[in-house]
Amino acid sequence: MYGAMHLLVLGLGYSAARIAARARAAGFAVTAVRSRPGPGVLTLDDPALPGVIASASHILSSVPPAPEGHDPVLVAHGPAIAAAPARWVGYLSSTGVYGDAGGAWVDESAARNGRRDGRMAADAAWEALHPEVRVFRLPGIYGPGRSALDRLRAGPVARIDKPGHVFSRIHVDDIARAVLASMGGGPPGIYNIADDLPAPGEAVTAAAARLQGLEVPPLVPLDAAGLSPMGRAFYGECRRVANGRMKRLLGLSLLYPDYHAGLAACLEEMDR
Repeated sequence: MYGAMHLLVLGLGYSAARIAARARAAGFAVTAVRSRPGPGVLTLDDPALPGVIASASHILSSVPPAPEGHDPVLVAHGPAIAAAPARWVGYLSSTGVYGDAGGAWVDESAARNGRRDGRMAADAAWEALHPEVRVFRLPGIYGPGRSALDRLRAGPVARIDKPGHVFSRIHVDDIARAVLASMGGGPPGIYNIADDLPAPGEAVTAAAARLQGLEVPPLVPLDAAGLSPMGRAFYGECRRVANGRMKRLLGLSLLYPDYHAGLAACLEEMDR
């Protein structure tokens, strides 16, 4: 299906590592770029990287904007990627670019209206960078080692009581499957990668507690939760992320269409 392929992965974090593993299993050669050097790993300032950019058939960046707002990959190698002969370029962005929708559904036609200027600028810059770019906008990411199950096992978890607040999420393995599906078919453009069931965070925590036979933590009012400014900002936005374009154009059927299925799979992996 893919032929002889070489995937360059810029930033090998939680999601990108899963994508790289799935790509290797599909027959890709994979070159990784991280902030720290290591065996078989390049850094952004490695003199060999321009040659890899020029020769890779597929290029994926998962590097977020720096705290000061710029995209490190675009600063260092934007023109080279723009000129690259790659037949597929991908960027892992965030559904945070949509900002607050008051709980309404948002699809890829919605305007960028987020509060993080660096993230919105990077999203726009990658979309315009290359004729074969796919921008994947991701909501809350969870999966093995990074779910409500793990947070409950690590200690007390507050269930925030904010009526009407919902958000979307996606299992990390469905991110990897969507990205690989886009390499096999599907046009360039923007894709929301989200599951079918936006839900309150407190409902997910309650479900995770019940799965583990734990007492469901009590609800705590937002003002009494002692959240960080970043945590409070999260509750200042409310939206449901539509995934119809992903399903139609990538032909993707989600492994974990809701958090119930995703948490059950995470628990099974935890208990092996």
